[in-house]
Amino acid sequence: MDVSGADLKPDSFEELAVPLFDQLYNFARWLTQNREEAEDLVQETYTKALRGFSSFQIGTNFRAWMYRILRNTFLTSRTGLKVTMTVPLDTDEDGPELAIERDTPETLLFERSNRELIEGAMDDLPVHFREILLLCEVEEMSYQEIAETLSVPIGTVMSRLSRARRSLRDRLRPPLQESVTAMNAKGTVTKGTNHGL
Repeated sequence: MDVSGADLKPDSFEELAVPLFDQLYNFARWLTQNREEAEDLVQETYTKALRGFSSFQIGTNFRAWMYRILRNTFLTSRTGLKVTMTVPLDTDEDGPELAIERDTPETLLFERSNRELIEGAMDDLPVHFREILLLCEVEEMSYQEIAETLSVPIGTVMSRLSRARRSLRDRLRPPLQESVTAMNAKGTVTKGTNHGL
């Protein structure tokens, strides 16, 4: 969301900021992993943004500016400092990809459990990986917007996104393989049987 034009007024802040509320809350919820902390974080973000609105540069990306305020507020909070203190080492192991059909009630149930696994794995990611995945995949920001939001070069965005995806994949692989194995085992036992339906 680029802003250009005449003077910035409090009315224009409301016009620009209110539509971003749900997106910012979603991002804050994933970062904090706590509803109350996310609400506080968004409230503090809006307060800081309104106070600093006169310093917003016309012609720049307002959405990235708001996300940057939220992120910086989170990182300087007690929770943010705690989660950014440790950084895990990356592993470079790649394994086989899983192929799954989605036609049966069993596969629909499997898909729902996968969604829960993904959410759990996202919660376990370090904040610098979680935030970049959310900005790219959920908020659908461009690499340029993410770079502006995080105040890092685009190359860092691409590198960090690659490592975040690999880390998420590595966290998901063992539980997914267990689920596929269990489902295949169950499928071979029940194949061709009538369960009275």
